[in-house]
Amino acid sequence: MSICETMLYECHGHIFLDGADFAAARRRHAGGVDVSAVKAALGALRDAGVGYFRDGGDALGVSAAAAQIAPDYGIDYATPAFAIHKKGRYGSIVGKSYETAADYRALVAEAKAAGGGFIKLMLSGIITFARYGELSCPGLEADEICKLVNIAHGEGLCVMAHVNGADTVRAAIAAGVDSIEHGYFMDEDCLRALADSGSIWVPTLAATSAFVGRAGFDAAAVEQTVAQQKRNIAAAAALGAVIASGSDAGASGVTHADGTQTEYRLLYAAGVSEQQLLQGNAALRRRFGTGENHNI
Repeated sequence: MSICETMLYECHGHIFLDGADFAAARRRHAGGVDVSAVKAALGALRDAGVGYFRDGGDALGVSAAAAQIAPDYGIDYATPAFAIHKKGRYGSIVGKSYETAADYRALVAEAKAAGGGFIKLMLSGIITFARYGELSCPGLEADEICKLVNIAHGEGLCVMAHVNGADTVRAAIAAGVDSIEHGYFMDEDCLRALADSGSIWVPTLAATSAFVGRAGFDAAAVEQTVAQQKRNIAAAAALGAVIASGSDAGASGVTHADGTQTEYRLLYAAGVSEQQLLQGNAALRRRFGTGENHNI
């Protein structure tokens, strides 16, 4: 079956971004949500056949507003409202920071009040593409990850975890996160743990593939990163891990709708069968649902 013959799932996107100019996209919503831009993005998604969109959140209230508009476009829309990160670590691009456990609990409550149906945690840095395997900041310690996840689950909320690096991914899986976002640089032990766990992996291969040939980054690091992620996807699929399709739509070089379709093609080429992806996407939708608060 062609990807154009079935409803598409975008399981990791950012409606407040446009895939072209990050700074301009943020300015567009800085004085309040630009509803016309949101509607344009939703229209592009609908026209491409996207029927489910799980947002990774933002600090400007855009995804929460989009969740209210999306039903008019026939899109089932899930959002955490905003992501949560530790102060001084990566994450301010999409959310709000905490310093203490009390701060974090307050942000969980705030996200729920803002219409978030789950919690998005930023557990590691992003890939720098300066050297292979390098991340912008260290990952959180395992005990802290466990505490964050337990608090969210205690509030009846699933956890969407931005996480890279084998040790941090392994800690996130052990803590019981509901989805692994990105998951770059996993090792064999990590992949086995993933397959044995209840976590759903969203590899966002389109996001890194968009850096291939881009000036200003180490070409070898980019190519090695993409190649390793493809190998890990094939290995995870063979092990029976649950994999879902999310392109990081809105990120640099990944436009809405086009990014979704690209991710499907890349996952199929990497070794994920159509049946596996259908099952993985359905499992993620059941777990994370829509923007309405729900129990895990």
